[in-house]
Amino acid sequence: MTNLERAGPFIAPLVLIVIWELACLSFDIPPFVLPSPLLVGEALYENLYVIWFHSIQTMLTTMVGFSLAILVGSALGIVVGSSRLAYTSLYPMLVGFNSIPKVAIVPVLVVWFGIGTVPAVLTAFMLSFFPIAVNVAAGLSTVEPELRDVMRSLGASQLDIVRKIGIPRSMPYFFAALKVSITLAFVGSVISETLASNRGIGALMTQAAANFRIPLVFAGLAVVSFMGIAMYVIFAHIEKRITGWATHDVTYGAG
Repeated sequence: MTNLERAGPFIAPLVLIVIWELACLSFDIPPFVLPSPLLVGEALYENLYVIWFHSIQTMLTTMVGFSLAILVGSALGIVVGSSRLAYTSLYPMLVGFNSIPKVAIVPVLVVWFGIGTVPAVLTAFMLSFFPIAVNVAAGLSTVEPELRDVMRSLGASQLDIVRKIGIPRSMPYFFAALKVSITLAFVGSVISETLASNRGIGALMTQAAANFRIPLVFAGLAVVSFMGIAMYVIFAHIEKRITGWATHDVTYGAG
């Protein structure tokens, strides 16, 4: 990897921020419509303690919901991917459940559990478990029939095939799903906090928007984005350490 490739993830956001700042200055955009990055940074600095308090809440609800999604999604994926009967019976139901707008479920969760942390945890869970289940099932289904036949000829049961071949083969799919699902979990938490909570980045953004403090709204968005990127990087590092055998460097522009 060249130095430019290493610097790319930092250069691209900086270029976007510069373009954003120049656009706000050139077109004289009012701050209540689109605040400049400098105003967003100022709001972030002035409200650092408040943002820290709410970001801890959002991170907590997101990680609890995401942990539940890993447990339930992995279990469902293993069941669906290892059994044709389970696939034909459960997969259509999973697709139908995932098609329901989660924003419409939040009011129901509030009726059941009240305003606060529980609806945010459940919303994060509902948005993030489906990609995990689908990818784990896809990983298990990629085991070659010939390899299954060889294992059966050696006396292996279906459980042995899933445990010794299927699950290891599905690990790259699993980590790919984690990197997608963690961002969806943050989306779920913020959506629920926006609608039904008095704590969390979503609640902070709602209060700031009601008071026309738009730079603070964008500061909240920036914090959520940073937390999502941080978790993505963590899972990417873990993926590289555990499933390095399944990945390889790709050289672009090779003749």
